[in-house]
Amino acid sequence: MDGDLLVSHAHTAAIMEGATGYLKIDLAALGRNYRKLLSMLAPVRAGAVVKADAYGLGAVRVAKTLYGQGCRHFFVAQFVEAVRLRPALAQDAQIFVLNGLQPGNEIACAEMGVVPVLNSLAQWRQWSAAARGLKRCLPAVLQFDTGMSRLGFPPEERAELAAALRDGGNVEILFIMSHLASADEVGCEQNGEQLAEMAGIAEAFPGFDISFANSGGVFLGEVYHGVLARPGIALYGGAPNADEKNPMEPVVSLDVAVVQTRTVPSGTKVGYGGAHVTQRETRLATIAAGYADGLPRSLGDRGAVFYQGIRLPIVGRVSMDSITIDISALPESTLTLGSLVEVLGPHQTLEDIARDADTISYEILTGLGDRYHRQYR
Repeated sequence: MDGDLLVSHAHTAAIMEGATGYLKIDLAALGRNYRKLLSMLAPVRAGAVVKADAYGLGAVRVAKTLYGQGCRHFFVAQFVEAVRLRPALAQDAQIFVLNGLQPGNEIACAEMGVVPVLNSLAQWRQWSAAARGLKRCLPAVLQFDTGMSRLGFPPEERAELAAALRDGGNVEILFIMSHLASADEVGCEQNGEQLAEMAGIAEAFPGFDISFANSGGVFLGEVYHGVLARPGIALYGGAPNADEKNPMEPVVSLDVAVVQTRTVPSGTKVGYGGAHVTQRETRLATIAAGYADGLPRSLGDRGAVFYQGIRLPIVGRVSMDSITIDISALPESTLTLGSLVEVLGPHQTLEDIARDADTISYEILTGLGDRYHRQYR
């Protein structure tokens, strides 16, 4: 056994030493971001959205870190995520499934102590039937659609739901919630419209606590907070809104290794389809990451990486496993096989690369692949 362990450690060390990319995840910064949001919300509680493997950063490591900071409410999207996370957390941590349950998962969910977010009468009936079958009172959260038309009880189902609640039963409602569609735009009218709709729902369903604010909602002001906020992207260093300087601390950095360098003459075609043609003698480097590693194809001829603060443009199309960059701005022989360039770091934020890719920081973060060597700090 000790020999096998020694081989395993040696194998891991070899991979680390020759990794083609290093994804560094700063758990201390994650904790500081949580405490910052908590201080803004006080006395309101703050949960954590850890769906999609904690936005790609590792749900178990992230959730344990946040639990250590006092977080006790964790939100995932799918039941399978709750199944994976539940054994890693103490029993006083509550896990909520935002999408609710597919038929057939109710008994397993109840036995694991996971709480479904009920979004429709169909889910309500399934969960209530499971409670009757188990002869137990089961906890749940009710989500209402306040104008996003995605998840939650629509207006036409509210009367029947209210009647079911008046009749009593075997489902304990922990709180009610909704989701803000435009919280990242501080001045958007939809925020006020959803707030008014949520106030009306609270009147129609009195006596329940409310969870309303996501990351952006935390920064919209106290009236949006409810009693439990559900930050996500802000925990991981992403900007909570597009209108102000990002107040959160970066959690992720990414460096990728050079595979090859070359000098090509003017008029040379670069990459698939010959999409880029050099206009002068150009020094190129190919780096070991592509769209399979979460760097979108749309970065071709638009995005860049950095080396010691110098911008190195992406030229040609992004490939599945590689990207070509123009390194002419660097002194010759600066980059060689194995040299690391900055993809995410002090010179390029999640928002920067998302802008160049014409997408959002969420998509960049959740897409970072598993071929990078992950270093938790």
